[in-house]
Amino acid sequence: MSETTGPPASDPVAPTALEALRALATSEVAITELLRHREVYTPRGLLSVLWHEPSAPVPAAIVMCGGAMGGLLGPGHGLYQKWGDRWAGRGVRVLRVGYREPNNLDLCAHDLACGVEWARDAGAERVVVMGHSFGGAVAIRAAVVMAGSVAGVVTFATQSAGCEVAAALAHRPLLFFHGDRDEILPAESSRTVQAIAGHGDVVILPGDGHLLAKSDDVMTERLDDWLPEVLGLG
Repeated sequence: MSETTGPPASDPVAPTALEALRALATSEVAITELLRHREVYTPRGLLSVLWHEPSAPVPAAIVMCGGAMGGLLGPGHGLYQKWGDRWAGRGVRVLRVGYREPNNLDLCAHDLACGVEWARDAGAERVVVMGHSFGGAVAIRAAVVMAGSVAGVVTFATQSAGCEVAAALAHRPLLFFHGDRDEILPAESSRTVQAIAGHGDVVILPGDGHLLAKSDDVMTERLDDWLPEVLGLG
């Protein structure tokens, strides 16, 4: 007597970044008309996001992350805040992601991927991710995971550790900023990631250190030139 079996079981669908977050609760407040603060409670800690929401959004976004200690202000003199206001003024949504567990590379990359997914769900068709120091590796890894949504990557004084996957970004624009007097990570770190990826522009900032505190204007001007094409702003 033959045994009758049903159709083969289909492979389970992998959870999205937000589904894998397993959020327990979410709280959000408006700080200003164009800036809101979102907190997501998870089994692995609190994920926080500062969200610059334009009054007339275009289908593009920038998602930013900090270094090994976390933080939401970025390099230079609070440039993430300034760039958030600057690009939201041009219609681009900007999300600044605060890690659940700073210095946990895989978990931080997951946090940034959640930011990309939020931006995409809000209507962004092209997203650029940015990361400072340790956050450079976070941005590289999140860009690989979110390949269908991330259009480009910008790093500031990145580490090379954790960026071994950069070869998977062969067809996406990459921009690396690094000071030639970085006291924590030498400029060779950015060149190493560029070599792994096989392409990308390395901008060496003379006389600047790890925080890139002397190069606010130079980086802002370069991003003004670089971002519109990558984000499809015309």
